[in-house]
Amino acid sequence: MTNQPGPAPLLIACALGIEHLALRTGDRGGAGGPYAVVRTGMGPRAAERSVTGRLGDPALADAAVLATGFCAGLAPGMHPGDLVVAEETRDPRGTVVCVGTELLVKELARLLPGRTVHTGPLTGSDHVVRGPERSALLATGAIAVDMESAATLLSAVRAGDRPVAAVRVVVDAPEHELVRIGTVRGGISAFRVLRSVLPAFIEWHRSLLLPRR
Repeated sequence: MTNQPGPAPLLIACALGIEHLALRTGDRGGAGGPYAVVRTGMGPRAAERSVTGRLGDPALADAAVLATGFCAGLAPGMHPGDLVVAEETRDPRGTVVCVGTELLVKELARLLPGRTVHTGPLTGSDHVVRGPERSALLATGAIAVDMESAATLLSAVRAGDRPVAAVRVVVDAPEHELVRIGTVRGGISAFRVLRSVLPAFIEWHRSLLLPRR
């Protein structure tokens, strides 16, 4: 009997310990599917090193990659706890088009009815963005910014042809910047949302494994 290879796994990348905790506690044993969560550390360089290293493991060589965690919203009217599903990620080194955006939006809306889900470009930065810089990034067409998603996805596609996506939870928005007093409440809301999203990621990954008609 010939051993058949198992399905390609899913690598979920986040930067912070609190993000990793949310994802880990969000798996109550029913998510299913072959996946791994990696905490990359903060910033694009750390994300690039970590993701490139993990994809060097033969067990993850063909893995789909999904970047997640918290982000800063750029558009007026965004609130902590809103979701951002990237249509593409971009930074000065390049743009990566995401796969399966519509399915992710559908699954997140099903899991979290009443939560706003935004779609559009997600841009990368090597520092926390505030004030006028936030407006300048919005003018480029981006709807949100974080420090790791663009580097994560760029590293993933450079390591091989694979599906990639990015889903972020807004923790910081134009009317709710991190320096303001509402930050703690907004952070709790974002944590609760991030803790609930894992089944959507698993369903996205499962759809990639289905035969195409």
